[in-house]
Amino acid sequence: MSEVGLVLPAMPAWFRFQHGPAAHLGAVDPQRQRFVDLGPLDVPTLLARGELRAADLAARMAKAPTIPQPQRFLKPVAQPGKILCLAKNYVAHAREFGAEAPPEPIFFAKLPDTLVAHGDDVVIPHWLDTRVDHEAELALVLGFHDAAGKGAKYVDGAGARALVAGYTLCNDVTARKLQGTDRDQKYPWLRSKSLDTFCPFGPFVVPADALDASDLQITMRVNGTVKQQARTKDMVFSIEQALTAMSRCTTLRPGDLIAMGTPEGVGPVVAGDVMEVEIEKLGVLRNPVVKEAAR
Repeated sequence: MSEVGLVLPAMPAWFRFQHGPAAHLGAVDPQRQRFVDLGPLDVPTLLARGELRAADLAARMAKAPTIPQPQRFLKPVAQPGKILCLAKNYVAHAREFGAEAPPEPIFFAKLPDTLVAHGDDVVIPHWLDTRVDHEAELALVLGFHDAAGKGAKYVDGAGARALVAGYTLCNDVTARKLQGTDRDQKYPWLRSKSLDTFCPFGPFVVPADALDASDLQITMRVNGTVKQQARTKDMVFSIEQALTAMSRCTTLRPGDLIAMGTPEGVGPVVAGDVMEVEIEKLGVLRNPVVKEAAR
């Protein structure tokens, strides 16, 4: 594929893209190097109905027109209801900050305006002059669990796994010094994790029933140099354990985005850098870093 930074997933996947003035749902068949236009469909509705599983996607692709490679990818879900992220879910990452992995899943939220798509700029605010870090992560897009699509509470085991509609890539960009300052003052992490544009995700979502995500390699490159690399088998808490813990506290709904934690090797980025999250079989998420103009 011609776009710099675009690496296709290993199996058919869905995505959203700009089609004239509208947002369309698309799909890609990497074996045939074929992109198709599924039309101006509503992703949250499809997720709630369980209609973006592998078989359903294949049936839709068979009837859809072929299109050129999209020039602009959009966020796979325009506005997730929740963005929940696991903290310290890799032992080595916890230890690189002088801590140990927690005895139970610990998670926090990012705000909706953190979300940007593949290729979009990650913008460091003009007033922030301290360290900003990359954090490569596997992310879950949640979907169907019952006929009404109402969401799920108090799930575990197979019920938790059934909530996952697909897998994608995420970069939990963090204002690291700000996070440390807030922690020292016993403040919440919210602002360090929730600056606008600080959560790129996408571009593709591979249906969960087409892929075993329990042992995938995660890599972060900055300007082509590997900075983070680990496998999802090294996660302290599994997908099922994370969703079980989250569902005790909040209703999990179709379209919610769950980031499964980052491995060791997080480090600073500055304006002019290009970050690339690569996850085996899922493709590459690529975003440049820029500095906001002074105001």
